[in-house]
Amino acid sequence: MTGRLGGPFVIAIDQGTSSTKAALVDATGKIIAKASAPLKSSYPRPGWAEQSAEEIWTSVQAVIADIVRSNSVEIAGLAIANQRETLVVWDAASGRPISPAILWQCRRTAKACENMIADGADPAVVEATGLSINALFPAAKLSWVMQNVPEARGLADQGRLRAGTVDSWLLYKLTNGREFATDHSNASRTQLFNTATLMWDEALCDLFGVPLVALPEVRSSDSRFGQVAQGVTALQAGVPILAMMGDSHAALYGHGVRLPGLVKATYGTGSSLMTLTPQRLLSQNGLSSTIAWSSEGQVVYALEGNITVSAQAAAFAADILGLEDAGALSRLAQTVPDAAGVTFVPALAGLGAPHWNDNVTGTISGMTLATTRAHIARAALDAIVLQIADVYHAMEKDVGAPLHGLLADGGASSNGFLMQLQADVLDKPVLRSSQAEIGTVGVALMALQDEPSVAADPDEGRNEFKPRRGMATWREQVSQNWQGLLGQLTQKIEA
Repeated sequence: MTGRLGGPFVIAIDQGTSSTKAALVDATGKIIAKASAPLKSSYPRPGWAEQSAEEIWTSVQAVIADIVRSNSVEIAGLAIANQRETLVVWDAASGRPISPAILWQCRRTAKACENMIADGADPAVVEATGLSINALFPAAKLSWVMQNVPEARGLADQGRLRAGTVDSWLLYKLTNGREFATDHSNASRTQLFNTATLMWDEALCDLFGVPLVALPEVRSSDSRFGQVAQGVTALQAGVPILAMMGDSHAALYGHGVRLPGLVKATYGTGSSLMTLTPQRLLSQNGLSSTIAWSSEGQVVYALEGNITVSAQAAAFAADILGLEDAGALSRLAQTVPDAAGVTFVPALAGLGAPHWNDNVTGTISGMTLATTRAHIARAALDAIVLQIADVYHAMEKDVGAPLHGLLADGGASSNGFLMQLQADVLDKPVLRSSQAEIGTVGVALMALQDEPSVAADPDEGRNEFKPRRGMATWREQVSQNWQGLLGQLTQKIEA
């Protein structure tokens, strides 16, 4: 018995912000080989964040070539997980990007978003998309391109403008322009896609001033999206592209979550927390309603909270303390029993979920003459887990029931001390993935779902961190300090 692959191996691409990774995955869901290529970001103005779309594409070509060159096996399919909310805009005739890729972190449209909210646009946008108007999402980014890139309007009038998330750009390049499509998970993060009707929303496109005809076709996450064209990569022509998903969605799928009750947290530059919901649920507590994935035309919904600066807070604190890296920061933090009243709010690019305030800036408070570098280091790690806890508790409020624990992945999840702090502050178990490339695994599993040999639980070697006894007083105190400082910062901005 064979599944839809027609062969034993799939290459799964995980196109992220800091690097592009690829894995050769067999029909059981096991990773056989890996490749990685770094990516650079640029910050041309305060709050702006960009990448070269062409460099994103060449990094994908590079990791595919590394896998093919090092493994003499038949590749039966390709799957793509991608950084979400990053916008690429290009000319369909030439295949040339007309601007840099505007990263998910970019805040250039923050003021425009504030103005739209002040004008009363937010309730209708939330009702249609589950997303409150914010610079994170591609809708405002594409609006900026239409207003500020001279050739954008002309290309749109000629029917040559193409605008999409990174998955649609990669699909376009892999198929040499034959396919222009995205999946439901990525579309649901654009703020232009109506997650109730499952269609691009004409009223939203009019609101943001963007051309609906420039947007990709939306398909199920497990669609046969197209075939690799001749000569564009090291792969033979005709290799099918079997799955596409946003990276955070792929991570949730890779954890094996198929029912509500658990929360996935990815500890990266920022953090994404996601939990499945039985149906479409609009948040009342600062979260986003989103589409987790779709399979065979059936859509699965979720709640998500996005934290703008998460593990990056540790790298930032290490730098200002003169430490080598985040690892050195963690070791220093462990030399003290707690932060001794020091609180760090890492609003280095505003505050994300569930607070959503672009005007708050990073703050360290509670220092005295007794404060040491170790206390500040500890406060930085506390900040990471406290932000996660804020989103976790907001999810519990929205679903109206306790959630059962946290599934952790991402680079910073390898820090056992951080994971123990997370369990302690949540007073819930934290299960750390044994797969460093859980998003890669997830999108591979989506492509492999019909394979009879795929493992029931490819992440069965998880590490569990249980909340320690005797931490209630610490948990209460550190949470009070955190909430108190957040309140002061918000009030200061409002005043």
